[in-house]
Amino acid sequence: MNKQLLSKERKQYIRNKKYKQYLIWLTQIGILIAFLAIWEILANQKVIDSFIMSQPSRIWETFTNLSSNNLMEHIGVTVYETIVGFLLGTGLGILIAIILWWSDFLSKVAEPYLVVLNSLPKVALRSYHYYMGRSRNTSHYCNGSSHFFNCNNIRKPKWLFKNR
Repeated sequence: MNKQLLSKERKQYIRNKKYKQYLIWLTQIGILIAFLAIWEILANQKVIDSFIMSQPSRIWETFTNLSSNNLMEHIGVTVYETIVGFLLGTGLGILIAIILWWSDFLSKVAEPYLVVLNSLPKVALRSYHYYMGRSRNTSHYCNGSSHFFNCNNIRKPKWLFKNR
């Protein structure tokens, strides 16, 4: 746009918008700096427990130590594995969905199993070897366990045949 075509009021309006945007940005940075400074001071004065809440200087020190140990390489591997896992899972899910859509027979056969799998918490589908609490054998109840079947549902098999 040609600057000659802008009126004096339009130029003033644009200048005011830029100034307001600059003021907002400056205030945001100031709030961040004040927050970090207060956090650091309170941690140094033992007002807050730096073991639980840490402090900005310790976080920065840890970050710089991590970056000296090939942090970017590890981040790259994690991002790569995440993208590959997402694409494989999505591709497999789309393929299974197409197969179930085309085959009425397979769709009817798989329906109760898919309903059960969909109702489970996703953490229950993980491998049995990674405990996140007590295992099922340590208690009559399933407190803290995440197994393929929910313990309450195993004791009452009517849940499998609901609305059939």
